[in-house]
Amino acid sequence: METSARTGRPHVTARTAAVWAVLRRELDRQAGRELTVLDVGGGTGGFAVPLAEAGHTVTVIDASPDALAALTRRAADAGVADRVRAVQGDGDALASLVEPGAADLILCHSVLEVVDEPTGVVSAIAAALRPGGAVSLLVASRAAAILGRAVNGHLKAASALVTDPAGRAGPRDTLLRRYDAVGATALLTDAGLTVEETHGVRVIADLLPATVLEEDPQAVLELELALSSRAPFRDVASQLHLFARRPAAEHTGAFSGVVPGRS
Repeated sequence: METSARTGRPHVTARTAAVWAVLRRELDRQAGRELTVLDVGGGTGGFAVPLAEAGHTVTVIDASPDALAALTRRAADAGVADRVRAVQGDGDALASLVEPGAADLILCHSVLEVVDEPTGVVSAIAAALRPGGAVSLLVASRAAAILGRAVNGHLKAASALVTDPAGRAGPRDTLLRRYDAVGATALLTDAGLTVEETHGVRVIADLLPATVLEEDPQAVLELELALSSRAPFRDVASQLHLFARRPAAEHTGAFSGVVPGRS
C-alpha cells in the first residue's frame, strides 16, 4: 500500500485501488511533466492532494463550501497549498468555470449520478481536455444496486431498479441515475472521447465485514485489483470506473491552464 512521502498516510485502500492503479499508469506515461488536473466534485481532496504531492497542479470544483474548506486545510497540512486551488461550483456549471482545452487530466467521480444534465457535464469535460488529455470517470453501478437491495430483502426496490430507465429505486432514491458499462461508455463516446479502460470499483470491499478488512488489508486490496477487470465481477462492483481520452489528433490553440470563472 502506497503512502505519502510527506505525511506517511496511505493513498490507496481496497475501495480506491482500481482507480489509483489506472491513474498511476497515466502519471507514469506522463513522467517528467507537471500536469494540469481538474477534479470535478473533488470534495475534501482524497485524490487532489496526493496528485498535488506528486508534483501536479490541481483545481477542485465542488458545490460544498465545507468540503472545500476541508480541502484547503488538507492541502496545507500536506505542504501543497500552492498546488491546489478550490473553486465553488457544481458540475452542471462546469462549462462556465473552465477554459476549453486546458486540462491534461480530469477526474469526475460520483458526479454524474446527481447532476441534472450528465450529457452537458461530459461535453464540458471533453471540451476542457487538451488533445490527448484523459478523464477518469467513476459512476454508480445499476447491477450492484439491484443485487444489494435484493439480498437485503427490498425486492420492490430491486425490481424498480431493473425497469427504471435511469436506474432509480423510486422517488426517495438519493441518486438520480445509475449506469452499466455500455451506457457509461456511450456517454463518453458521444462526447468524442475514446474509452481505453473499464474497471469495477469496490467489487468485494463493500461486501466484507470490517474485521476482515482490518485483519489483512493488503490481501483484500490485491483481490480487489485482481477482480476489477474480470467479468462478471467487474459488472457487479459498486461503481464502474472508465478511463477515456480525447483524441490527440485534434488541433487547438495555446492555453494557459484551468482558469476558474469565480472563487
